[in-house]
Amino acid sequence: MFRVRAGFRPKLVYFILNSILYSSWLLGIFPFIYEPQKRRLHRSKWLLLYGFVLNSGLLFLMLKHEGETKGNEGNLDVFERNFVLKQISLLLGVFGVLAICTIYVRTFWRSKNLEKIYNELMQLERRYFYSNAVECQTFDAYVIQKGLLIVGGVASSIVVHFGAPTQSLPISYLIVVTLIKLGTFLLAIHFHLGVAFIYRFVWSINRELLDLASYLRVHPSGGSSRIRLLLKLYRELVDLYGRLTDCYDYQTALMMIVFLAANIIVSFYIIVYTVSLSKMSFFAMVIMFPLALLNNFLDFWLSIAMCDLVERTGRQTSMILKLFNDIENMDKALEMSISDFALLCSHRRFKFLHCGLFYVNREMGFQMLVTSFLYLLFLVQFDFMNL
Repeated sequence: MFRVRAGFRPKLVYFILNSILYSSWLLGIFPFIYEPQKRRLHRSKWLLLYGFVLNSGLLFLMLKHEGETKGNEGNLDVFERNFVLKQISLLLGVFGVLAICTIYVRTFWRSKNLEKIYNELMQLERRYFYSNAVECQTFDAYVIQKGLLIVGGVASSIVVHFGAPTQSLPISYLIVVTLIKLGTFLLAIHFHLGVAFIYRFVWSINRELLDLASYLRVHPSGGSSRIRLLLKLYRELVDLYGRLTDCYDYQTALMMIVFLAANIIVSFYIIVYTVSLSKMSFFAMVIMFPLALLNNFLDFWLSIAMCDLVERTGRQTSMILKLFNDIENMDKALEMSISDFALLCSHRRFKFLHCGLFYVNREMGFQMLVTSFLYLLFLVQFDFMNL
């Protein structure tokens, strides 16, 4: 699915995709081996074991260090000044560890299903979309932005490590935390890259439907076989997105909660430092905390935007199919295929329902951000006397 194309932007996309792939292999979170002869992925039990041992070891080292330095945690001025912030940070840390464990276990547990989904996506790419000369710039832009955000997430961890006031941690702990954070980011991006590939396929189908609509206005008797093929591909993509969402529903929901909770805590850190302690440095005010906030916000919103883009692209398919209603003297077989296509689009839509609780789109993303801001206000009001 990754192929080199001419131009700087396509080569950058190719580099980012391959970097994500090889980094995932090194961190043991992509337990699949590519078989060139069969052109398919194969789940490896050895890679599963390697990933389980490596990531369990990293979590153990992080928890061991946290346990050893627990007695020194009270030395932080911000925790001495605000007990509520200390307790919330502790709860967020515990929840973060449990969320990471759940994400890893759930992903490894569903790896057999993921193997089938990835292979079917690769087969669709190879058989029907590989020869498409027109590239999707939105897909390329998303991959580039996601790659930059991964780099920004790792950089923010390093910046916070060296810039946190009255806090000095060993380099070994920084490496462990960075690897865990990078692995979690990569696990999340696997789902969103799958969504991005589905979007690119649907975008290609919409583009071809527009071309067919223009062609059939001149030649109304042809094109029924191509419409049936596009209908078949569209049905397979709807099925694939549903299975992909089912494999990553809990992981995605947990990642969203962690991102939103982290933004609330970081914002409350800023308030406590500036209002209570009145000693936040220029570096912490302008670079350290804003970098972490901005990276978390952009990563969260980009994930929301991609799911919303697939949903809107699916709705565009229904609108494009309406163009065929204006074609006169249409072949009966073609008219029936168009009707079946429109019926499929109206009954099986690209909606990302996670955990059976909420849909992932711009409206829900905006509501989550507003809720996060309200929780921050509630937290400030609850602990107003200690500020």
